[in-house]
Amino acid sequence: MSEINPKKYSIPLTEGPNRAAARSYLRGVGFSKEDLHKPIIGVANTWTEIGPCNFHLRDVAAAVKQGIRDAGGTPMEFNTVTISDGITMGTEGMKASLISREVIADSIELVARGNLFDGIVCIAGCDKNMPGTIMAMARLDIPGIMLYGGSIAPGRLLQPDGTHKDITILNVFEGMGSHAAGKINDDQLEALEAAACPGPGACGGQFTANTMAMAGEFLGISPFNLTGVPAMSAEKAAASRAAGAMIMNLCRNDVRPSKILTREAIENAITAVCASGGSTNAVLHLIAIASELGIQLNPGGSEMDLFDQISERTPFICDLSPGGKYVASDYQAAGGSRVLAQRLIEKGLLKADCITVSGKTLAEEAALAVETPNQPVIRQWDNPLKATGGLVIMKGNLAPEGAVIKVAGHERLLHTGTARVFDSEDLCHAAVEAGQINPGDVCVIRYEGPRGGPGMREMLAVTAAIKGIPELSDSVALLTDGRFSGATRGLMAGHVAPEAQLGGPIAAVHEGDTITFDIPARTLTLNVSDEEIAARLGVWKAPAARYKRGVFAKYANSVTSASLGAVTT
Repeated sequence: MSEINPKKYSIPLTEGPNRAAARSYLRGVGFSKEDLHKPIIGVANTWTEIGPCNFHLRDVAAAVKQGIRDAGGTPMEFNTVTISDGITMGTEGMKASLISREVIADSIELVARGNLFDGIVCIAGCDKNMPGTIMAMARLDIPGIMLYGGSIAPGRLLQPDGTHKDITILNVFEGMGSHAAGKINDDQLEALEAAACPGPGACGGQFTANTMAMAGEFLGISPFNLTGVPAMSAEKAAASRAAGAMIMNLCRNDVRPSKILTREAIENAITAVCASGGSTNAVLHLIAIASELGIQLNPGGSEMDLFDQISERTPFICDLSPGGKYVASDYQAAGGSRVLAQRLIEKGLLKADCITVSGKTLAEEAALAVETPNQPVIRQWDNPLKATGGLVIMKGNLAPEGAVIKVAGHERLLHTGTARVFDSEDLCHAAVEAGQINPGDVCVIRYEGPRGGPGMREMLAVTAAIKGIPELSDSVALLTDGRFSGATRGLMAGHVAPEAQLGGPIAAVHEGDTITFDIPARTLTLNVSDEEIAARLGVWKAPAARYKRGVFAKYANSVTSASLGAVTT
């Protein structure tokens, strides 16, 4: 690649006699005269002390900034918001999570446009941080990198025989359900609570944070190998400094997101998500990223359909929690995303010539894979967990625009059950804890969609409570116009669209109806006639908006369907 002047965009901000006042302000906070004549690199930090996912990101940012300085740039750090999904789960606060994705994207865009950065490194630690930062970089189209803060170490739970068992936060959520059902006592729940989160880092399984971090690598916008280094690893500082140096190479070669984030790159990310058993939230976020780029994933049809098409041809080979045995730190130790890329290229499932932020193609990154001998995490093709991928897109008279289910190879393929209808997550959760749900039921949670919620809450508190009750765990199904956590497991359909608030068919379900999940046929069916559904919707009235002012109201008034990524317009 031929180098260009890396100080391409910030010249109007810092150069010439008529910018003396601007330089004076910046010198007042410690930047030198020499600093201001170098390329200016924004460092967008999602640090917060509210939860472990982002708690350590000041240290990550310090190392990134040192890497930028060593490579000839001047870093300027700024912060943006973040919401902890796990802490807010099961409360009204969870509605803020998906909304924060838009606020993160908007705030990074505003600061970057306002300060004319020559490049940007976005440091992300939790679920909505990563898509939010990538959406911002897509809008800005200046050289950029998304760097993941890294996964938490597994918790270590003392066993009665004196040994220790590795656990994640999922064990705590499911323990809450077991506790409510009287299956474990206060001391046992306390032991789970105390052990699950041993320090900083994002949730350890292939939940949404690790799914989107891995997707960032396969999109090419996050550096392979560096991104997967766990939060508290001794290698984290060096990996972060290397990312700082990498952004300067991107600036010198004018490698911008528009050259990296192509349709082919998005297909690569979807393939990796399917092969790894990743979170259903990846459907929402990758559609949103495509929307920012003006890319239609499935012209003439539902944007969700592409995920099903790719999942059908992609075997599921990563034995990762919540459906499997291992956590993100095990995935990295096994060889990480380079090994997975190598496997997928061997099978002809990736567009291997896509460029990445390292300057190498996906094929060149995969060629650098160092696989741990006999590692059990990323399986060989002759021993997949499942012959097809981990995501299924359902349609039918309950979800004309689509719904998404994560399958791990052992779920029920057919289920018909009695509808138990709840107009909020809280009402359903209360019914589960009160023992009012019966084996075989289908819990319907509605008015929790992008507009109705607003904010499309995740339902981990409910799904984990169900999984924590043995008599319900393998017999109850759930569908919602809200979302699921990446930690969710079981027969659970989310993102049902159109949502209830917009008069989607889910609004027509009555208590006592029957609903059929048919995974092989990809249908989600309310077992009443089309005429009856139309008659019910004919007398249906939309509930009043839950929020009349503020950010929730603004979001509800501008958000699109989940089938379009729940982006704001």
